[in-house]
Amino acid sequence: MTEDAPQLYLIAPALIAAPDLGPRLSAVLDAHPVACLRLPGAGDEAELGRIADLARDIAHARDVAVVIEDHVALALRHGLDGVHLTGGARAVRYARKELGADAIVGAFCGASRHEGMNAAEAGADYVSFGPCGPTALGHGEPAGLDLFQWWSEMIEVPVVAEGALDAALIRQIWGVADFIALGPEIWSADDPATALSALWPE
Repeated sequence: MTEDAPQLYLIAPALIAAPDLGPRLSAVLDAHPVACLRLPGAGDEAELGRIADLARDIAHARDVAVVIEDHVALALRHGLDGVHLTGGARAVRYARKELGADAIVGAFCGASRHEGMNAAEAGADYVSFGPCGPTALGHGEPAGLDLFQWWSEMIEVPVVAEGALDAALIRQIWGVADFIALGPEIWSADDPATALSALWPE
């Protein structure tokens, strides 16, 4: 399934101490070619800083970009590559102004085509839609295959598919997403790298 193959976007596990994160993250990054690593933004400032430094060193050693959810100042302070904004388009211009033209600024837009277009027009480097499958988390309707098909045909800004993904959904969305984001789907496994192999088409 190499035709129009999306790139892998890895979401780091949330609420994990920096010493526990290191070996798990290294194992997955060594086993799979990852384009971008996203750090969740939950936690206190000191611990997020420790995780940012650790993840940055591990990822940059493997030529993987690192973004953090929402925390523009932390991204600057810890030498990360940018931010992933969980609130849609509204902070895109601010993040771009603070981080500069070369930083990565992504925006999660739920299942809203309108919000995605606003984020793209505001200068987002990518737009993320999800969840792609059924879940009790969050709110609203899942982002359907038709949204990704429309976006890939009409909009040049790259699109990320994320949330409640399984192997069948990944195969459906394979040709119409630029990136597929996985994280919660693998981190509860004893061997996350193997769990990722089971999800990712060869």
